[in-house]
Amino acid sequence: MGKRLRTQRRGRGCPHYRSPSHRHVDDVRLPHVENGTGTIRDLIQAPGRTSPLAVIEFNGKTDYQLAVEGTKVGQKVTIGTNAIVAGNITTLDKIPEGTLIHNVEGTPGDGGKYAKTAGSSATVVSRGNRVVLLMPSGQMKEFHPDCRAVIGVVAGGGRGDKPLAKAGKNALTLRSRSVANKVVSGVAMNAVDHPHGGGSHPHVGGPNCQRRTASTGQKVGFLPKKKRKV
Repeated sequence: MGKRLRTQRRGRGCPHYRSPSHRHVDDVRLPHVENGTGTIRDLIQAPGRTSPLAVIEFNGKTDYQLAVEGTKVGQKVTIGTNAIVAGNITTLDKIPEGTLIHNVEGTPGDGGKYAKTAGSSATVVSRGNRVVLLMPSGQMKEFHPDCRAVIGVVAGGGRGDKPLAKAGKNALTLRSRSVANKVVSGVAMNAVDHPHGGGSHPHVGGPNCQRRTASTGQKVGFLPKKKRKV
């Protein structure tokens, strides 16, 4: 009897492919206030995340935000102002072109979804009826001008400079983020374990491109590109 495919296990949500929510300090969403001023009280480690967190006090309430490069304890953080200072939160229509930002909202008020990993940032390219951003992936993406973002680059960008050196260190590092540290290719498996397995040779033996409407167990290999609407 064969085993479940990797795509099936990921869809089922076993611990290797599930976000470690019990380790997260907070959801890290932008505050639901239009204007205000806060103070950074502390910078803490965030298990299960790639970047540290900043403990910010807004009007007597404690809030957690992604730490920004260049910020420090005791610094003031403003919301909704035109001051382009690292750590400030404002809407995209108030941010000039060429500014580095992170934790960008996909729709106004959703709390931030884009450019949230350590060392990542997006760049404001143009403003108008829609604001165009250069994403960390190199793709250009349009946003509503009322979407908010944080000025600056997410802290912790040099985490990959130091080599892990040992397989055990890599396993423990990935375990903190619930990521599998071993990946076996399909062609190395038996035919009963994977559609690409068997044959006693490292060759798929047929087309490895599946349709997008295929079932989860069939989606192995490549998927065709989405058709652009004309």
